[in-house]
Amino acid sequence: MSATTTALGFAISPSTSPVAAARREEILADPGFGNFFTDHMATATWTAGAGWHDDAVVPYAPLVLDPSAAVLHYAQEVFEGLKAYRHADGSVWAFRPEANARRLARSARRLALPELPEEAFLASIEQLVRADEAWVPSGGESSLYLRPFMIATEAFLGVRAAREVRYLVIASPAGSYFAGGLKPVSIWLSQDYTRAALGGTGSAKCGGNYAASLLPQQQAAEHGCDQVCFVDAAERRWVEELGGMNIYFVHDDGSIVTPALSGSILEGITRASLLQLAADAGRAVEERRVSVEEWREGVASGRITEVFACGTAAVITPVGRLVSPDGELVHGTGGAGPVTEELRRTLLDVQYGRREDTHGWMRRLV
Repeated sequence: MSATTTALGFAISPSTSPVAAARREEILADPGFGNFFTDHMATATWTAGAGWHDDAVVPYAPLVLDPSAAVLHYAQEVFEGLKAYRHADGSVWAFRPEANARRLARSARRLALPELPEEAFLASIEQLVRADEAWVPSGGESSLYLRPFMIATEAFLGVRAAREVRYLVIASPAGSYFAGGLKPVSIWLSQDYTRAALGGTGSAKCGGNYAASLLPQQQAAEHGCDQVCFVDAAERRWVEELGGMNIYFVHDDGSIVTPALSGSILEGITRASLLQLAADAGRAVEERRVSVEEWREGVASGRITEVFACGTAAVITPVGRLVSPDGELVHGTGGAGPVTEELRRTLLDVQYGRREDTHGWMRRLV
């Protein structure tokens, strides 16, 4: 698809009615996750004839879509998720945004959407954070969550790739995912539904994958579980991922195993970062297929000592137990294990500037 012919700078058009400072501070004191949004948003438009254009940071406002917009009928959309972190000196940084830019481009390619150049992606988040720097919280594990996304806006009901697309970035202050301390989650093993199949959209970050996980997630809740784990669509025995997180198994020799990318598993940026940090610490890491049988037998025998999941929002989540119609399996003591805690602490220390960034992952925004 056509790319932009000119650089996108996302010039800032300041809001004339920003949230009052007192109200903003009230929100930042207890933002939760995804509940409140900043004063501005980044936006750009793509058309088949002109490529990318009309880029700017503008006041946050509702979108106007034609009822026949392609995204509403054929779900032609993709998105990303990353955070901006306030460091102790007041500066604001993003963690591996270049990787998010590349994944957005891969997702767009799979959904027949135009690829946004990496420089434009970086400019959009940098300019939005500059406009809304006051919304970046400080203290604890708080951050400013950034949600870039792309939707097909062409008013047309024919089944083909849209010829008009809009890219946006919105921002939402986020508090600590585990405000009361790190807590293990319980996992329901989905046997009636799969998240994605080989050749499908599992490796793309698109809303349809998450919509497909909602009913199984409801099933998990009905069985007293916090999250759902999916297996492969072909054999129904190979562990893939949770509804929105990758999963890892810690062995009794300190090594870490995670399901290999198969074309139906999302290539998580936190996933790759943790594998690197584990290797840096001298741990053996392996990406390969892991069966449900190996999971169960490994926990029962003591070979698997810890299980954890990861994602942008929660960072690292310890898994306390696995539940299925075949019974319940408790991991270790049911709490967060030492390897889980060590990796989580190391990653957070890099993100918040408390540890040397030896891989050049952090990018200063303000």
